[in-house]
Formats: sequence, structure tokens, C-alpha cells
Amino acid sequence: MLQEKKSTLQEHSKKFLYDLKQLHINFDKTQVYPRYDNFDSAIFDNERKLIFSSSDTKIKLDKILYLHDKVIHLVNIPESYYLGAKYVIIKVKDDGLWLKQTRKEIILFVSLTFVFMMAVGYVLLRLFLKPMRDAIQLLDRFIKDTTHELNTPVSTIVANIEMIDKSSLDEKLLKKINRIDIGAKTISNIYQDLTYLTLGNKIMANDEDLNIEQVVLERIEYFNSLATAKKVSLKIEIIQNTSLYIDKGKFSKLLDNLISNAIKYNKIKGSIIIRVEARKISVEDSGIGIAEEDISQMLERYTRFNKSSGGFGIGLNIVASIAKEYSLDIDIQSELKVGTTVSVSW
Repeated sequence: MLQEKKSTLQEHSKKFLYDLKQLHINFDKTQVYPRYDNFDSAIFDNERKLIFSSSDTKIKLDKILYLHDKVIHLVNIPESYYLGAKYVIIKVKDDGLWLKQTRKEIILFVSLTFVFMMAVGYVLLRLFLKPMRDAIQLLDRFIKDTTHELNTPVSTIVANIEMIDKSSLDEKLLKKINRIDIGAKTISNIYQDLTYLTLGNKIMANDEDLNIEQVVLERIEYFNSLATAKKVSLKIEIIQNTSLYIDKGKFSKLLDNLISNAIKYNKIKGSIIIRVEARKISVEDSGIGIAEEDISQMLERYTRFNKSSGGFGIGLNIVASIAKEYSLDIDIQSELKVGTTVSVSW
């Protein structure tokens, strides 16, 4: 900044020395030292005594160019001592424009550097994450292909078991068929969950006014063999029948996961009560329960608090995603070794 101002100050100094010289040559006691509107000046003799100053500022004669109290000083030693002046000082106020310009340049430099670093970081991030992204895509394709291949055999097993007349079977064969039925339905539930996770956003919804009691009765019949295998009783309480405008497949998936969890985490000879009320359905079990501090994490994907039972920790996350899609409210009440009640209201 000082170097940029130096040339201007030197021009002022030349003008002041010229006028001082003219005053020296044509000396008249009635005349005064030169004064200017655009800069101040001062002169000192060879003993550094002040002869004249157009402003009251402290002056240092041991520096040639310096800034003091927002005033720029240029100290010049002329070749001739006009009117006894050995030191000529030119003073101008610092207008601060250099600081504003410097700030703009700094901001511009920082902004460009930030954009450059962001671009470099983005490129490097893509390069570093490419192996992980490829692995995730490979896993995603594997899950989709696997679930697609599972569909036909599982559906065939379930359909054929349902067509068997179990009343004509002896007790040993009936137990074997029931085990096959339970296994097939378990695989079918896993298949449906994986299908929803991988293709949920691509599945076309067919929303309708759904009779909740009818759907509950259908799902209880479906899970009856699983509940019977664990000696868990399934009960339904219709306090008030209600309806909901929703896709039947998605509501069935929501209810299936609630009933499946209630069976899975129940105790032997436990009970499950499904209540249908006005704009509300709840599934209450007499199972192991869950600690109060863990309830808030139950809807997160892959979260499991009991490793002894099978599962991937995706059931309640599917429930939460369907509830979010249709603006349903989920409430979970649980107590360790007493049971859990999950309510869905609208």
C-alpha cells in the first residue's frame, strides 16, 4: 500500500518544493508557507526543529515512508535548503481503499480456493468410494436376483400345502406338513421383506378403502400355523370396525411384520391380542419386552436387541416406512419380561 502511495506523495513533494523555492527566491515577509487542500506538509531544519506544519501530527524523521494514526508520511531531504528546510514531510490521510481492495482479493482467493478444493475433494471421494459403491451395487443386484429366484419355489410350496386336506392325514404326517408350512411361510415373509426393501419405491400402489377387520382375519389365518408351533394364542378384539384408504399389500406387509415380531419374541404358551378400534389397530404380545431407553431405536433399520431370535432387524423399519408414506402414527409401549404393544393410528 505504501509503495503504491509513494509516487503520489512524491508528486506532492515536488509541488511543495517548487512552491517553497519560489517563496525562497521571492521572499516577502507578508507571504506564508504553501498550503494545499489535498495534502498536508511540514518542514524541519538541520537540527530537527519544526519550522512549519500544516497539521498537528507526530512526525518521525528517521523513516522515509510510514503510516501513523491513519496518516501516510513521506520524508524527503531536498538538495537545497530553501528557507532553512532540511526535511520536507508530505502527509496524506489513508482512505482505506487499499484495505477494501485487499479484502475483496482475499475473499475472491479464498472462494476460488474453496471451490477448487471442493472439486478436488469430490473427485477424490468418488475415486475412493468407487470400490464400496461397486460392492453395494453388486450386493443389491444379488439380493434382487436372489429374491426373484425365491419367488416361484416358495409360492409353489405354500400354495400346494394350502391345497392339502389335512383332515385326512395321520398325526405324524400332519406334523411334518405343518413344519414344512411354517418353514415355507417364514421364507415367504423374508422374501416379501427383501422385495419391499429393494423394490418398495417401484411397486405401484393400488389404494382403496380397506376393511381392517377383514384383513386382520386373513393375516391371523396365515400366521396361525406359526403361532401354533410356538404354542402362542392369537386373539382378535373388534372394539369398533374401521377402514383405511391404503394399498392392501402394503397394509398386509405392515400387519405381517407386527404379528411376526409378536410371535418371534413371545414366550412359549404366550398370547397375542390384535385390537381393532376407531382409526386404530394395535398388536399386544406377552413376550420378552424391551428396555425403555431402546424403544426410540426400534424403528431403525438393522437394529436388533435380542440376538437369540432370528431376523435381520428390518421388519419394524418397513412398518415405519409404510406408516410414513401414509401419514400413520406409530406408538410403542414395552416393558421387560412383560410384553410389547405396537399401535398404529390414523
